[in-house]
Amino acid sequence: MNFRFLASSLLVMAISASLSSCFSSSKVNTKNDASVGQQLIELERARQQGIVSEKEYARLKKRIIKDND
Repeated sequence: MNFRFLASSLLVMAISASLSSCFSSSKVNTKNDASVGQQLIELERARQQGIVSEKEYARLKKRIIKDND
């Protein structure tokens, strides 16, 4: 159970880090190197492997789409 929590936490942190970018003094750059499709594919893999729950998957999927709309 601890491994699943750790893996889930790492994935959430990685996705969060990929959604945000480096800060400049006056402007936040939110451009992400990974495409929306690639982010969604990686999130789906994490869901299939049980790394994220269905609830986490739905929340993160909405966030990825919203942040890139």
